[in-house]
Amino acid sequence: MSAPSFPPLMSSLAVTGAISPFDKARAMAALGCDAGLIVHNVTDRQLAAALVMAPEVPLAQAMAMLPACGIGFQNALGALAPPEVAVHLEWPGGIRVNGARCGRLRVAAGGTNPAALPGWLVVGLDVPITPGTDRPGETPDETALLEEGCAELDPLMLLEAWARHTLVWITRWEDEGPRPLHAEWRGLAWGMGEAVTLGGLTGTWVGVDEDFGMLMREGDITHLIPLTSLLEVTQ
Repeated sequence: MSAPSFPPLMSSLAVTGAISPFDKARAMAALGCDAGLIVHNVTDRQLAAALVMAPEVPLAQAMAMLPACGIGFQNALGALAPPEVAVHLEWPGGIRVNGARCGRLRVAAGGTNPAALPGWLVVGLDVPITPGTDRPGETPDETALLEEGCAELDPLMLLEAWARHTLVWITRWEDEGPRPLHAEWRGLAWGMGEAVTLGGLTGTWVGVDEDFGMLMREGDITHLIPLTSLLEVTQ
């Protein structure tokens, strides 16, 4: 498979086999690699990638990069897939294609203090191209792009498009603040207004705060679950 072509502000590192791009990107970020690095492992079966960033704002605000990368993926798949393919984003990072789960986004950072600069932040993307089982009907809530009308889609082109569209949204966030990101993301959010169970709490997801923290109403109480609760911490 040929090397991907990324925007000038981004660089590429391919990994193969069982190496996780997300884990590799975290390790390289911790060692001080340049922001804009995309570590990727793209095959006919799966697209796995991770983007390294160096936020200049406190972690609570920098977590907006998770929804920015999600919007970037939705825009990318929307540009390459047939028009009937619908993409939505779960608050914890899950991706929904035509209503079924189809991969996820995940996030890690160089710290966990919401008020401090994190040093680095990595967002990972994992999307199945082909089903992980020979009997996909047994898992109707799980899907892959091949099952959703994307048989002609080139995974490498999808990776390149994700990089381009994500960079557009990061730039808009830097230039215009979180408002455009909020407006776009709310139209893609999966399950808002419905009952959810998260972090040991059950209630109705009524919206998000300025930092994309989940607002969950439980009776007369509204809980705030910050986006930083999704950080994957290295043991």
